[in-house]
Amino acid sequence: MYEQVGGQEFFDQLVERFYQGVAVDELLRPLYPDDLGPARKHLAQFLAQYWGGPPYYSAERGHPRLRMRHAPFVIGVDERDAWMRHMRAALAACELPESTRIAMVDYFESASMHLINKQPPTPSGTFRKLPLS
Repeated sequence: MYEQVGGQEFFDQLVERFYQGVAVDELLRPLYPDDLGPARKHLAQFLAQYWGGPPYYSAERGHPRLRMRHAPFVIGVDERDAWMRHMRAALAACELPESTRIAMVDYFESASMHLINKQPPTPSGTFRKLPLS
């Protein structure tokens, strides 16, 4: 896939488009450091490696361990949906065959669901209280 989409340049452009949305997103922006440069680099390297490119990400940062790396950040369904909205917009701006776009969206949907670490509040009255005896 790496070669089919145009190599590292494709992933750099995809990530640049993605972070244009993140940079102005009131929900997501606070989760990122002031300087988005390192985050851009890491994501572009990770995605390139995941899709068959050189292992620059692992050489620099070790095993991806996505869940561990994202654990310090509160990621709920709203944050996940905002992230996906920006990634879908970035992908839509790319000229990709439909099958490639679908494969990438499927991966992003799955990976982003895996990173949710904040459960939505339980509506009151959902659980029936059982007697103590």
